[in-house]
Amino acid sequence: MTTEEFQLPRSRQANERLHAVIPGGAHTYAKGDDQYPENLAPVISHGRGAHVWDVDGNRYIEYGSGLRSVSLGHAHPRVIEAVRRELDRGSNFVRPSIMEAEAAERFLATVPTAEMVKFTKNGSDATTAAVRLARAATGRSRVAICGDHPFFSVDDWFIGTTPMSAGIPAATTELTVAFPYGDLAATEELLARYEDEVACLILEPAGHTEPPPGYLAGLRELADRHGCVLIFDEMITGFRWSEAGAQGLYGVVPDLSTFGKALGNGFAVSALAGRRDLMERGGLRHSGDRVFLLSTTHGAETHSLAAAMAVQTVYAEEGITARLHALGERLAAGVRDAAASMGVGDHVLVRGRASNLVFATLDEDRQPSQQYRTLFLRRLLAGGVLAPSFVVSSALDDADIEHTVDVVAQACAVYRKALDAADPTPWLGGRPVKPVFRRLA
Repeated sequence: MTTEEFQLPRSRQANERLHAVIPGGAHTYAKGDDQYPENLAPVISHGRGAHVWDVDGNRYIEYGSGLRSVSLGHAHPRVIEAVRRELDRGSNFVRPSIMEAEAAERFLATVPTAEMVKFTKNGSDATTAAVRLARAATGRSRVAICGDHPFFSVDDWFIGTTPMSAGIPAATTELTVAFPYGDLAATEELLARYEDEVACLILEPAGHTEPPPGYLAGLRELADRHGCVLIFDEMITGFRWSEAGAQGLYGVVPDLSTFGKALGNGFAVSALAGRRDLMERGGLRHSGDRVFLLSTTHGAETHSLAAAMAVQTVYAEEGITARLHALGERLAAGVRDAAASMGVGDHVLVRGRASNLVFATLDEDRQPSQQYRTLFLRRLLAGGVLAPSFVVSSALDDADIEHTVDVVAQACAVYRKALDAADPTPWLGGRPVKPVFRRLA
């Protein structure tokens, strides 16, 4: 099937229905139809394993499943069975369930660098709770974020720093400052400039590149010396780097850390974990001012906690992290070979840790290009590959990887034609895809 023949009429109608009743047409901006070629944004009917089906009946190999949250594949049988066992037993009570103790004990055994944990439903609540706790513990107001990392929270302290800052007071945004990843000298300069004002350093401990040697340990020393709290956002690195996150892999212990995404394999559960003396400030066994840490009606639904426990069991018993890396390495090698064979090896780039691969699409001048990304995505979709990234799930098999590489090769052949013409426009099929963070729709 060519991209000219590939159409999604039912998905197009479904997108119109979504926009009529939901602002943005989706519940996450990264899932918006503006992230896909015009009229080629599949609306999903269902998924199983590494595959999803759209409402038009097309099947796709899916990457980046659930915005990286579904790392075991959709409807994983061991996770679903654990959830199903709880559904008939009630999910939410007027007092804590014993499942909360079991889930917390299991998490702390998996992430032994933490001493206490509190569960919630989404990553933003966990990171914001960490920031609030750091401010309370230090008596300071400023938050230092890693400016090289794309997202920390939907809350004002972070979103105010993005182009989508409408509705957020400038006074709030001014309290957030940024430091560059991998540059200890620049971070130390920032802390010196705002001496005794910075409550915390918050960052993803690793991203598309490995931490420079000694970097995370250096941040740990800087935080100690300047009296601020070190927070690792492990929403992505948790489980994909190791079962104990990046902190477990690199051996640097933060004061607080946040986990989510892979923790529930698509079920809503995230976690704030860390030092007992900090976490207990949000509890009932602390003599100082109380911190309103996390208090959510649905934060400890039993079926979500059961899902998290099952995920940890599957990771440990089936060696999932190693499998994710092996699959990612095979995919990255195949994509790079396909791009090189079609003469676009310098323009279609695969980056990141093998368990968390992304791709870059560069133009004739080797600059990032949304137009070339649009061309690439169109060809992938027509070939049955739904891939806003190349983040793998453990449900992929060799045939999935081989098919993906074949489709990438076909996409790269068209990419070469566009580069030779120095104009991708004829292959876009409409407006280019757009970045999530922008001021105007």
